[in-house]
Amino acid sequence: MRRNLTYCIYHASKASKVFPVSALSRYRSVNDISKRHKFSLVLPHKTTPVKGIPDHIQKPPYAFTGVVGPKPLDIDIKTEEQIAVMRDTCRLARKILDSAGRHLKVGVTTDEIDEFVHQMCIDNGAYPSPLMYNHFPKSICTSVNNVACHGIPDLRPLEDGDIINVDITHKKTHMTTGLFMILLLQSAEKCWKTIYKNGVHGDVSKTYLIGAVDEKGRQLVEVTEKCLYAGIAQCRPGQKFLAIGTAIRDLAKANGFSVIPAFCGHGIGHEFHTPPDIVHIPLDGCESQHVTMKEGMTFTIEPILSEGTDMIAILEDDGWTALSEDGSRSAQFEHTVLITSGGCEILTISEEELKRERKKKDA
Repeated sequence: MRRNLTYCIYHASKASKVFPVSALSRYRSVNDISKRHKFSLVLPHKTTPVKGIPDHIQKPPYAFTGVVGPKPLDIDIKTEEQIAVMRDTCRLARKILDSAGRHLKVGVTTDEIDEFVHQMCIDNGAYPSPLMYNHFPKSICTSVNNVACHGIPDLRPLEDGDIINVDITHKKTHMTTGLFMILLLQSAEKCWKTIYKNGVHGDVSKTYLIGAVDEKGRQLVEVTEKCLYAGIAQCRPGQKFLAIGTAIRDLAKANGFSVIPAFCGHGIGHEFHTPPDIVHIPLDGCESQHVTMKEGMTFTIEPILSEGTDMIAILEDDGWTALSEDGSRSAQFEHTVLITSGGCEILTISEEELKRERKKKDA
């Protein structure tokens, strides 16, 4: 089992395999699936060299070693001051995601998106944290079509009909001399221990349509976003975490899609990845899923839905890219949420979504 799956409390050995690039020729029914739904199968492509970071940018320890520290053991309850900082951080994370999304179009390579975000980090005095995170070679992860998550940006141009997930995580640190920002863009598995005092993270993800996506692909993306909000609707004090996975699984199943269980959401705040593990399927026999939510908890919900199997495989050659075992497409959406006295607050909501919510309340 790859190290980037080990934190998930689901029996990931059942849901994942590791195989070399040479084994991709044995992808079951890949050609039939891609032809039937009019999308291109994404396979490993050429990449560019690792980009450097200027000396004046403060770097996390793993930037030098590639080694990430252990995650905390307890669920953190945020203070009002911490919550205020998280709101600010999450708004910035959403702003960066929306900015990156505007650059996605047919003909653009994922490497160009990586370059754009990398430079945006430097311009803001920030470190792109995926870079050297467990030796990851790029500043972002880009997951296209049959790549469930952890796709490495490369020189493959985006094609008409592609779907692509971009995941933004941002960390802002308070210092006596002002604000220092660290930008993190990663996929589902995040587990690093920050050394920056009073720093907090915000995490948000979205799947984008490139050009004319077929009906099945559009439905997959639409239902995945609905599943995210179905999970969020369960969030309130006293509710079990089990309810999130149940709501997501039920809605996905009702629409003919499967939930990929090998990747889950997580607690977030001063540390990047903390308890609780937010599993996107119901695991009634797991004790941690019967823990109840409390006011002041912050965590991510980030389901990945597949139009085919829920089984994934990690490419042995890069140790990161998670592919659907049968070549089918997947989509993912994510928000960082805060448990409040009256329910929950979406900290990474976009301005557009916020306006829609206000109109609903005024109606």
